[in-house]
Amino acid sequence: MWKILGVKAIYIDIPETAKGRLVELAGDGERGVSFKGLMERSDVMFLLNGETEESSFFITVPDDLGPDDIQLMADVVLDIAKTVEFPFIAVDDVEQRYQVIITNNKEPELIGLNKTPGMSSGGVFMPIIKALDSRGRMNPKFFD
Repeated sequence: MWKILGVKAIYIDIPETAKGRLVELAGDGERGVSFKGLMERSDVMFLLNGETEESSFFITVPDDLGPDDIQLMADVVLDIAKTVEFPFIAVDDVEQRYQVIITNNKEPELIGLNKTPGMSSGGVFMPIIKALDSRGRMNPKFFD
């Protein structure tokens, strides 16, 4: 069973559980209130690297957040991780390696209804294809 900041969660609920627990543990001071407001506007995604068994929590913030807001979020998350008496993430009561990444980078969608303009598979790979067969390229077999 997974535990996120001391609360049991199934795999698909890990992002929402993490977000909820971070908000609960942020406190009621000025920093805590600001953090809660920022977290409400942010999305949390969880990824598990099966090879390294490292858990990654991606907090995706809106584009209008400034460096001070992002630093506040990082400080509060770090304070929570340092002060809680239970692991940030555990499986069967064994603490897991983890990282928390705060970002506003959004991956372009290559397929689907919300496809990012100019990012179809042809649009992404066309510069590479053109570079491989363009004029002025030396024949790689020339010196063989």
